[in-house]
Amino acid sequence: MPKIVISEFMDDAAVAWLSERFTVHYDPALVEQPAALTSLLSDADALIVRNRTQVTEPLLAGAPFLRVVGRLGVGLDNLDLPACAARRVEVAPATGANARAVAEYVIASALLLLRGTYRATEQVAQGAWPRTALSGGREIAGKTLGVVGFGGIGQLSARLAHALGMNVLACDAVLPPDAACWQENGTTRATLDDILAQADVVTLHVPLTPQTRHLIDAARLGAMKPGAILINTARGGVVDETALAAALRAGRLGGAALDVFEDEPLAARSALAGAPNLLLTPHIAGLSHEANQRVSTMVAQRVAAVLENTTPSKAT
Repeated sequence: MPKIVISEFMDDAAVAWLSERFTVHYDPALVEQPAALTSLLSDADALIVRNRTQVTEPLLAGAPFLRVVGRLGVGLDNLDLPACAARRVEVAPATGANARAVAEYVIASALLLLRGTYRATEQVAQGAWPRTALSGGREIAGKTLGVVGFGGIGQLSARLAHALGMNVLACDAVLPPDAACWQENGTTRATLDDILAQADVVTLHVPLTPQTRHLIDAARLGAMKPGAILINTARGGVVDETALAAALRAGRLGGAALDVFEDEPLAARSALAGAPNLLLTPHIAGLSHEANQRVSTMVAQRVAAVLENTTPSKAT
């Protein structure tokens, strides 16, 4: 019976479904135990990971029977894709399954940071009444959302923003000008420079590549509309964290929400520590109860399809 190793957390129902069909070793702590993971992979047919397990050439070399790697998410920068291809190991991500969770995170962060009134709980509970100080919050309707990277998550974020009365600009280095999504979403195609100059909220949805590393650097932060909000749910390296902290402290930006970081976990005394108007979350934008079920179910089905030699869903 084919053997599946799962090295990070997965929805219990999906694990149970796989266990009815295959030999499954499920231990979310394996990501912290490289020696144990290597040992288990010596006779494994499939590996299922999230974003922390590094699927490298040495790891693949120690897994000679591996046929498929399931990725509980969509980002693939923790997988050596050329090495997988060279060994004919199929990669099966959960394309689109967590898009709703990420898009809702984007809109919730924009609402919180534009309004700027939801951090007064302790003050009000202690008898203070900062009503005047907090009366200048901004409404989201009529504001402009700038979407950098117009794939599935970017498009869903745009639809939610339109429903709240926002105008939406977007750019994408891959999508051609005549792609149907531009017309379907009612979104205006723009350049990155135009987005930075005009958007009240900028949300990032690009992969981390040599071209996108520090895409949002000090110069581009300086080009953003004064008081604008920056949201990053893509990959940490897309934003220069030191430059962002400086922009927030200087009052150039209205705020930022970061769910991803160059180094995870974020160091205790990073440049971001103590920066004002900043929301930090632990790479969780794509994680909700519902999204975890969808992601886990999709990956379980795609991995099973490969192991059972049925026609799998497209996993690219």
